[in-house]
Amino acid sequence: MALTREEREAFLAGPHVATLGVAAGPDRGPLLVPLWYSYEVGALPWILTGAESHKMRLIRAAGRFSLLVQRTEPTPRYVSVEGPVAEVAPGSLSLHREMAARYLSGDALDAFMARAETLLTDHVVVRMRPEHWLGADLGPGPE
Repeated sequence: MALTREEREAFLAGPHVATLGVAAGPDRGPLLVPLWYSYEVGALPWILTGAESHKMRLIRAAGRFSLLVQRTEPTPRYVSVEGPVAEVAPGSLSLHREMAARYLSGDALDAFMARAETLLTDHVVVRMRPEHWLGADLGPGPE
C-alpha cells in the first residue's frame, strides 16, 4: 500500500541507515552506499561526507542524489526521496554530534565523537531539496 505524504515524511524522520544513490557516469550504474542521514518533517534531508570523497565528487557532478530507507519489521516498508542539492556547507563537530546522536548514545557516542575530532575534519553538509518521493508498506493490508 502506498504511503501518504505524512507517512513518508514521518518514516524518513526515523533513525534508519540510508542508501545514498548518485549517478556514477556513462556506462556505470549509480553509486550506492549506506550512510547516516538526518531529516526532520518539513525540513531538508542532509548528509555529512568528506569534501573530496568519491561520493561528494559524484554529487557535485550530478547536482542531485537519492536516499532510500527501509525496514523489514513489523512489515516491509520503504521510502525513497530524490532531488537536487540545495546547499553544500562546511561540516562541524556539532553537526557530527547531532547526526551521530540519532544512531548512538552513551559511551558509543562519546567514542565516535572522540574519533570525529581528528578523522572527520574535512566534511561538508549536503542538503537535498526533495522533488520525488516514493514509499510503500508492503505488508498485509487491512482485513
